[in-house]
Amino acid sequence: MAIESRELRNCLGHFATGVTVVTCLADGEPHGATVNSFTAVSLDPPLVLVALGRHTKACRYLDGAPFTINVLRRRQDDLARHFAGRPSLDGVEWVPGTERLAGALAYLTCAPWRDYDGGDHVLFLGEVTKFEHHGGEPLVFYRGAFHPLGRPFEVAPWLGSLDDPDAGWLPAPTPRRSS
Repeated sequence: MAIESRELRNCLGHFATGVTVVTCLADGEPHGATVNSFTAVSLDPPLVLVALGRHTKACRYLDGAPFTINVLRRRQDDLARHFAGRPSLDGVEWVPGTERLAGALAYLTCAPWRDYDGGDHVLFLGEVTKFEHHGGEPLVFYRGAFHPLGRPFEVAPWLGSLDDPDAGWLPAPTPRRSS
């Protein structure tokens, strides 16, 4: 059975994601692309992954280059659209001397770690070398549109259940021995 791309995309759109802009310097100038294919991979070493369309300029810019993941805040949908190829801003405010976007909810600066074939995308793993986070609400993308996150629960719904991370459902880390 053949998978129809548009229908698969519609199905995948039912998974709500945060919105990021991956940025880097190319020819001394900052560049960026809106990405929701971003995830944490490892705490030791600190690795994150971003997937970029194989035939995009951003993909070529990231090849072997340091990059920054800018986690957008709720009211930065104009930046998300701008870096998704729908320029609507007269100018983008950058943190001076960096490829970081001013006002982001959080950022993670990464050294290139590895890249992998991901079909029509390239999967870039970066080792986090610096990060910062600020208070506020993230920009959320769901079924083709931006949405508010919603109110948090007063108490985590898994407390007291077998899914409670503090109840030991994950094995305790094994101490490392140094050579």
